[in-house]
Amino acid sequence: MSTKRKIEIFSAGCALCDETIEMVNRIACSSCEVSVLNMKDAETQARAKALGVRTLPAVAVDGALASCCAGRGPEESVLRAAGVGTA
Repeated sequence: MSTKRKIEIFSAGCALCDETIEMVNRIACSSCEVSVLNMKDAETQARAKALGVRTLPAVAVDGALASCCAGRGPEESVLRAAGVGTA
């Protein structure tokens, strides 16, 4: 039995967030468990703060903020390097 990679997308519901959700869903594979987290939720805000999210949209892979999301926006190549889409 394989372990699923946990991918969290922090979203404010804007068009840029929607683009990121679409990109992650497009590149995700069967080993990826994708969750979209609404930043209007207090628990999501606390989770985002704990991970160091400063801008939205942001993506975390297996509990770590993707390097592309630390001050910039999500980049497909960086997410792929973090394992998104790799079985």
